[in-house]
Amino acid sequence: MAADDGSEATSTPVPSGADNVPDREALATARRVVELAEDKKAADIVLLDLGGLTTVADYFVICSGGSERQIGAIADGILEGMRAEGVRPFGREGSPESHWVLLDFGAVIVHVFTPPERDYYQLERHWGAARTILSVQ
Repeated sequence: MAADDGSEATSTPVPSGADNVPDREALATARRVVELAEDKKAADIVLLDLGGLTTVADYFVICSGGSERQIGAIADGILEGMRAEGVRPFGREGSPESHWVLLDFGAVIVHVFTPPERDYYQLERHWGAARTILSVQ
């Protein structure tokens, strides 16, 4: 390809869909969060791929706990496990008493609900266009 000044211009090919390639580190973080939630006996764990749908996060991990005490234990277990691996959250919102705890790991957002709040907010339905990577009952 010739440039306007007669010299050769070069271009670097961009792979098709390159901006849609999920961040492997974010996916590894999301999968580790799922394992930590399982360790604390979380129910109905879902990992959603939000790639291309929003800039808020790449992945949502959504799970349920049967009581305030359990959703606190799930959230604390995830935080402790990730901190042990050198991953610190950007923030934590909500409390077990509110029946919804949100953990923000940047590209991965974790929602821990009691079943009634999860049914009420219906995040899986709201993000219905997201691809379900895994679902643990």
